[in-house]
Amino acid sequence: LSAARSVLIPIQCEYYALEGLGQLLSVVTRIQQGLNPRLFIEGILLTMYDRRLNLSRQVAQEAIQYFGDRVYESVIPRNVKLSESPSFGKPVILYDLESAGAQSYIRLAQEVIHAEKGLGQGA
Repeated sequence: LSAARSVLIPIQCEYYALEGLGQLLSVVTRIQQGLNPRLFIEGILLTMYDRRLNLSRQVAQEAIQYFGDRVYESVIPRNVKLSESPSFGKPVILYDLESAGAQSYIRLAQEVIHAEKGLGQGA
């Protein structure tokens, strides 16, 4: 983080995720105050989201309430193909391009690129 321009923070839609996020934000703040004042939070990515679970929805709501538009619209769901792909030595996009997990990461990439272009930092 001391050499990074920005940080993308993934958080699992699980019970302790927001507590861990608070600790990570504290680390980012210390780095901004010392080693890297230009470091900024690119965005917060909700992962392992299961729309059937109240807990996932609650964590997502709290993240959006606290961080607003810094939370990406793209959400990475719980997905079997995401879990299987590492055991086959492939990223999910090569393992199963049509899976919900792969499609979610593609949407995230498009969202990040769009945001970069909007900031005048894109290619």
